[in-house]
Amino acid sequence: MNTVPSRATMQSLLSAARAARSQAYAPYSNFHVGAALLDEQGRIHAGCNIENAAYPQGLCAEAVALAHLVLAGGKRVRAAVVVGEAPQPVTPCGACRQKLREFAADECPIWSADLQAVTARHTMGGLLPASFGPVHLGTPLAAPQS
Repeated sequence: MNTVPSRATMQSLLSAARAARSQAYAPYSNFHVGAALLDEQGRIHAGCNIENAAYPQGLCAEAVALAHLVLAGGKRVRAAVVVGEAPQPVTPCGACRQKLREFAADECPIWSADLQAVTARHTMGGLLPASFGPVHLGTPLAAPQS
């Protein structure tokens, strides 16, 4: 399976994540994040962070994008882009890494980007090595590669 999306698909992922970032609700941190996920059917699902005055009750952009993927009937994350403006590349937080792991294989590419360019490239396995996932429980999603 080819885990690297085409240039056009990558541009669509970047555009979707940047557009989602522009809708972020972040009045407390003013740290806006957008995420876009490519599913096994080639569809793109985007999300933005949504903060809440009762920390930590907010939602991360990746979690919102995953909710959209599942609601649309998606089963696998084939690629992900996370967009944020910071001195260092913005990657999924630890909780979102685990959430993504539920739907993504170790080789799934995850790119960090800002409003101008891709700033880093990782894989799911690189961001969450030796992770606990569906395979440990023998669930139907135990083989993210399929």
